[in-house]
Amino acid sequence: MMPLMLAPLGEECLIRKVGGSAEVKKHLEDLGFTAGSTVTLVSSLGGNVIVKVKESRVAISEEMARKIMI
Repeated sequence: MMPLMLAPLGEECLIRKVGGSAEVKKHLEDLGFTAGSTVTLVSSLGGNVIVKVKESRVAISEEMARKIMI
């Protein structure tokens, strides 16, 4: 397992675990980051990342991306 931040650009990955506090987990799950779903890292710049999850593109901070394990 490794954090989403370290995923190769453009490669579809399976989310294995979502960490963080209860509030952070709930927020990420509301955005579609749930264990068992797939996610693709689209771009990473300035500490923020854009990911494709459930046919949507979502921008999240590096800190949030480190809580998503693939």
